[in-house]
Amino acid sequence: MTLLTLFSSPKPFTDPHINIIQRNAIESWTKLDDVKVILLGDEEGEAESARGLGVLHLPNVDVNEKGTPLISSMLELAREHSDSPLLGIVNADIILNDDITEASRICERSAEKFVLLGQRWDLDITHPMEFGADWQSHLKEKVRQEGELHRPAGSDYFIFPRTCYTDIPDFAIGRAGWDNWFIYKARASKWDVIDATQDVMIVHQNHDYRHLADGEIHYSAPETKKNVAMAGGVAETRYTIVDSNFQLRDGKILRPRPTSGRFWRGIELFLRKIFFFLPEDRLEKVVRPKRWKKQLSRIFSNGANDTNN
Repeated sequence: MTLLTLFSSPKPFTDPHINIIQRNAIESWTKLDDVKVILLGDEEGEAESARGLGVLHLPNVDVNEKGTPLISSMLELAREHSDSPLLGIVNADIILNDDITEASRICERSAEKFVLLGQRWDLDITHPMEFGADWQSHLKEKVRQEGELHRPAGSDYFIFPRTCYTDIPDFAIGRAGWDNWFIYKARASKWDVIDATQDVMIVHQNHDYRHLADGEIHYSAPETKKNVAMAGGVAETRYTIVDSNFQLRDGKILRPRPTSGRFWRGIELFLRKIFFFLPEDRLEKVVRPKRWKKQLSRIFSNGANDTNN
């Protein structure tokens, strides 16, 4: 029995750059010890790529009216076709290292219900990778020199016990909203939400959005709006990595260190409780930390002007 089953629903392999980065990512997963890999969906080139990479391919995933795979169906198939104690959903452009399996082992030993996640490093990669004996150390050095740590607003992987997330809405994969809900669900269920950014380096291979309508990022797409609606709306479920209640640091699960981001997030949650009666659009203007700080600056600035007058 393997420790971890990683599953993903890749984009079509027709675009040359997308083909390269997805094959890089998936092949990196196959190099990990104690891991099984499943590709879900019926995109062009997916079956052939799965065969070439030696991973399980399951084409019969449920999709929405746009043909986008549903995460609920992906989870169901991953459970049905694996017996590992841990499952991990990961974006198909993410390169993983051995530190992800070590972090998974630590979390499995420490908590019955948890979700492991972390920030990604963005890196330009345009060629097929060579997976020689030292590929991980070479990649990490390249990330240190050229990579950029992504802000904690997006999540590209979630690893959790197979008993978690057994009943979720029919979110569309690859559209915003569902990853925020995953974190919200874990916090609401009192699971350990463990930020592994310090101990786990995941690498996102930069790309454009030609595969989407008009080549634009999906934040305003109808499928995103539907995801957000199914999640219960922006106000209640917009959780990010900042909302983790534990961190994995030097192989130990510890309480998070205080940061300005966590402080302002606490202010936001406090204000949401106070102004719960406001319409969502009005509430957003009141409680978002950046906007709130700007309002404070404006108030103090106006107060100084009044004093001077």
